[in-house]
Amino acid sequence: MRRCFLVCYDIRDPKRLRQVHRLMKAYGEPWQYSVFCCVLRSIDRVRMETELRDITNLREDQILIVDLGAREDAARESSTFLGPGMPEPESGMVVI
Repeated sequence: MRRCFLVCYDIRDPKRLRQVHRLMKAYGEPWQYSVFCCVLRSIDRVRMETELRDITNLREDQILIVDLGAREDAARESSTFLGPGMPEPESGMVVI
């Protein structure tokens, strides 16, 4: 079963920041530069977290992963944007 996650990060080093951003684009869609919505199976969430741990310095960097539930449409509807709205979800499959 897939679940929807909100992933937000604050990475102190520019090189690590670029690596994390590139990694997150493989797992989800950017809502803002350091905020991603990811619809993942359990194993993919574990893989994502493991890869994030490998890239980041957890003494300096912060990553927040919030479980928004199993229904992606409900997660999107519960989100409020001020200013330009959330980008439209991309259609099609994403292969990781």
